[in-house]
Amino acid sequence: MFISPTYGPLKIEQVIQRICTFMAKEGMYRIIIGTDSQPLSEGTLFVSAIVVHRIGRGGIYFYRKTYEQRPYSVKERILTETSMSLTLASEVLHLLSQDVVLFEHYRQLLEIHLDVGEKGLTREILNMVVGMVKGSGYIAHIKPEAFAASCVADKHTKSG
Repeated sequence: MFISPTYGPLKIEQVIQRICTFMAKEGMYRIIIGTDSQPLSEGTLFVSAIVVHRIGRGGIYFYRKTYEQRPYSVKERILTETSMSLTLASEVLHLLSQDVVLFEHYRQLLEIHLDVGEKGLTREILNMVVGMVKGSGYIAHIKPEAFAASCVADKHTKSG
């Protein structure tokens, strides 16, 4: 189940309907997916966000929380975040279009934002996760440009 600050709880199919309605208006768009995590005393919280940005005119977003009842090392968390984002990107693309031409159109709009940067603990696996994303055919963004992971998803990891 996804949550939208605008529309409330939604199933993935309803999220796709909202995305299509939002993108039906004239404009240039980016579809951005990012995941962040937070270690908790009883495990790890992962939050994946789907952001639809109408360039120059705002956007909408949806997020999903996943709890894992085990601790993860920093590297494991980043690899899991990347994997979750890639899986969600594939699911979103599949649901957006069954048509090959439209599939490729949406794929070109889709970006994966990674909660990694050239400073800090995550710099050691930066090339690995960027390679995972690029190898899957998506555009990868890292901090500070990776707002879907480092701002949107992060906001909802802090709220538990």
